[in-house]
Amino acid sequence: MKQQEIERKFLVKGDGWRGLGSGKLYRQGYIARTQDRTVRVRVAGDRGTLTIKYRGEGIARNEFEYEIPLDEAQALLDGLDPGEIIEKTRYTFSCDGNVWEVDEFMGANRGLIVAEIELKSEDQPFIRPEWLGEEVSKISRYLNVELSKLPYTAWSREQKEERKNSGV
Repeated sequence: MKQQEIERKFLVKGDGWRGLGSGKLYRQGYIARTQDRTVRVRVAGDRGTLTIKYRGEGIARNEFEYEIPLDEAQALLDGLDPGEIIEKTRYTFSCDGNVWEVDEFMGANRGLIVAEIELKSEDQPFIRPEWLGEEVSKISRYLNVELSKLPYTAWSREQKEERKNSGV
């Protein structure tokens, strides 16, 4: 199914979000990627998906997502280098009338916790929960496809601090 995805992404501060939703284990990897397109395979709980994304305007992306048999999704993941697989627990919940997804990364990306909100437009107003930190929507290193190539635990201190000076 095709849709346009407009997400804003933020770092999470504190634990105020914990307990607001139940978590689900996600394992995903990228079977193809170019500068402006990706093909992702994902296993989320007992569901397998294949997703094609390509850039749109600003932070908008065009997305085509298809459910595939779980065993086929697992086989595609098994064909990837283990270091390229993103593992995270995703917590989904409503807060102040909006649906939030908080991803707590594991493995090579442990220590990174990111919140996302999907909007109808880039400038749609929303209430910022107190646990929401700095916005990183326009910093590509926080994209899952980039984290699969250069995981958070491999970032230098300067790379981790760069967001504070990015003006984003």
